[in-house]
Amino acid sequence: MISKLSQTNRLLNLPEYQDYLHRIETHERDRRLCRHNLAHFLDVARIAAILADEEGLSLNRDLIYTTALLHDIGRFIQYENGTPHEQASHDLATGLLRHLDFSQEDQSVILDAILSHRTAGSRGFNAVFYQADKKSRACYGCAAQAECNWNDEKKNSEITY
Repeated sequence: MISKLSQTNRLLNLPEYQDYLHRIETHERDRRLCRHNLAHFLDVARIAAILADEEGLSLNRDLIYTTALLHDIGRFIQYENGTPHEQASHDLATGLLRHLDFSQEDQSVILDAILSHRTAGSRGFNAVFYQADKKSRACYGCAAQAECNWNDEKKNSEITY
């Protein structure tokens, strides 16, 4: 049986992808605030899938999960040289997507969502993905709330998804 997340799993097992995950982990080893790890990526994917369904968007789960696994993958570059992580993630994702079997149209959807995942006011999948990224954060149970630079209106004070 072929996994419904076949491209997502191919991405996850790429040596380059694993290297990028490790590099983020190294930079965030002592970070008390939200981390940009596989658990975060999967939380975003699951919430995005729910939101997309609620919005009536007919999107392939493989596309949603792949987008989630890629959206913050450039974090280590931001730590190393200050490049905004959405741009760094877009650039890395462009190279990683060459190893996967998404159509050009699907690749554009993925890359657009990565570039706009920090921008409110988007539409369609970009809006869903933005919301999923924000809703994935468990601020209501975070021990580092006092150190967080998110304002209180942006923090998730209750479980929504």
